[in-house]
Amino acid sequence: MKTVAIVPAAGSGSRMNRDISKQYLSLAGKPVLVRTLEALEACPGVDGLYVVVPSQDVASIRDDILPPWGLKKIAGVVPGGKERQDSVLSGLEAIDRDADIVVVHDGVRPLISADLVERCIRAAAEAGAATLGVPVKDTVKEVAPDGRIVRTCDRTMLWLTQTPQAFRRDIIERAHREAVREGFRGTDDTSLIERLGIAVRMIPGDYRNIKITTPEDLVVAEALLAARREAKG
Repeated sequence: MKTVAIVPAAGSGSRMNRDISKQYLSLAGKPVLVRTLEALEACPGVDGLYVVVPSQDVASIRDDILPPWGLKKIAGVVPGGKERQDSVLSGLEAIDRDADIVVVHDGVRPLISADLVERCIRAAAEAGAATLGVPVKDTVKEVAPDGRIVRTCDRTMLWLTQTPQAFRRDIIERAHREAVREGFRGTDDTSLIERLGIAVRMIPGDYRNIKITTPEDLVVAEALLAARREAKG
């Protein structure tokens, strides 16, 4: 079974309020994107990595930014699209045609563990589609546009979805083709799968598997990395 990972990293990161995109910011001495790729490369079940970046960054990422870090599994650097869904589709169009399982993992989730990636891959091989997630901790309210609380949601049924998400290649490709044909825009890849009537398996993830979106996230990620280094001695 051949497994490839698509790593969408084509966002601008406007909420960071920085001149540099969030995926290129330094996290404990390495670009966030490099740390994400290193985490995926450490997974024995991942055979190749396809990095999707802004089209104007393809050459510099391929020739300048990635080579110094000695990553061995980079199979392609792909120009992304306007939105995340477009970037994932660009990655799907670039992957090897003999790939059986496709993993999609955000380029700005650098704290993922190899074990969780492997668990997601195994679940996708069994069920066809899988995602990591964590149960909601706080009370969740549904709020109307005018600020009025409509109802309190049953949080026992609510999970926060993370990546990686993993799929049999035929399923994820079909889902993206249908989305393009019908003009559907989803917030993640599992939403494209769900609308086909295909069940997606939820795999318990890790609250430390954060997505770096704001300056505060970067501070938290630095602290989590420091704690990980200390635990390893």
